[in-house]
Amino acid sequence: MARDVPLSQDESKVTKASRAECIRELRRIAQSDVDRVVTRNRFRVEGRLAESAWNVHFGTFEEFKRQAGIILSRHAHRLEKHIAKHASVDKLRALTKEKAGWEDKYLRPSSRRWQTALVLSDVHDLHCDPFFRRVVIDTAARAKPEKIVLNGDIFDLPEFSKHTRDPREFSIVPAIKWVHAFLADLRRAAPDSEILFVEGNHEFRLLRHMGEQTQAMMVVLADLHGYTVPKLLGLESYGVNYIARADMTAWNERDVAQQLRKNYVTLWDNSLLFGHFPEMRAMGIPGASGHHHKHIVWTAYSPVYGPWEWHQIGAGHQREASYCNGEKWANGFLLAHCDTHSRRTQFEYVDLSHPAAMVGGKFYQRTEKEPVLDIAMGKGRR
Repeated sequence: MARDVPLSQDESKVTKASRAECIRELRRIAQSDVDRVVTRNRFRVEGRLAESAWNVHFGTFEEFKRQAGIILSRHAHRLEKHIAKHASVDKLRALTKEKAGWEDKYLRPSSRRWQTALVLSDVHDLHCDPFFRRVVIDTAARAKPEKIVLNGDIFDLPEFSKHTRDPREFSIVPAIKWVHAFLADLRRAAPDSEILFVEGNHEFRLLRHMGEQTQAMMVVLADLHGYTVPKLLGLESYGVNYIARADMTAWNERDVAQQLRKNYVTLWDNSLLFGHFPEMRAMGIPGASGHHHKHIVWTAYSPVYGPWEWHQIGAGHQREASYCNGEKWANGFLLAHCDTHSRRTQFEYVDLSHPAAMVGGKFYQRTEKEPVLDIAMGKGRR
């Protein structure tokens, strides 16, 4: 007589069941403990059906759970992801609209035929060369330009760059205060000048991080709670027009780059164009850009402008950086003198990379507190 052999766990279960019976059994397991995830192994242990019973109807356990309503269907999951994607940028959409409203708040038109624009780029707040800062402010006081163009990256904020530090050590407010003090000095030096601030990639990153609503980001940027765009950038306090057409909801780096190229300003019936990126020269209008911290001049000719120039100007950032060969940079800014009747412009580039400089017949020399940070000359040598 054969000896009784106990059945295995799976062999003791029902091997055939209808589709509806399988779904009822899966729902029973899920509802028995709603705090636990229904895994395949849990169903195998706690369920009354063998794997072959449900597998013949649904193929995979994931599909079994979808059909039972335990997890979202593929369509519902895709819809949920789209909702989340758009909901996540609601704040950024509002920020895009807010910053775009400051482009022409403080216009100061002039009827003079000859007008001057003082143009500077890549100042980089706390990392600004003190000699650059002093000469720019004094030049603004002497030249009294009709326009002062801050051509992007007036902020640095390495916290938000690809060379980022530990986010728990972010210190944003000192950089903001530095920029505000710089704007205050510019406004005192040239009280009647129109100041135009073209949004660069560094300003874009600052505002985008402010628009993030995650709990972690809110803790990291706690010092900025309550800051609005005009308060953050000093627009109201110093009468600054902010040129910022880039959409903050740009989804990837390529989209961001395309959006940032919308940020530019034209002056005096398209006599001049200023934007942060050198690619702007392809628009065929005389002007200037920054971004690369080096002075380069391109020349061209047109019947409208005659022989004309495009300047990629130097930076305000000290010629030193831990993440690249900063000594190869150049410091400098630009004065553009435009005949608004003929739309012809004379450019006066001011090179501040050396121990001394001349602007409009006045010599400036670095002090002991304004050394040239240059390996070729020796670190800190005047």
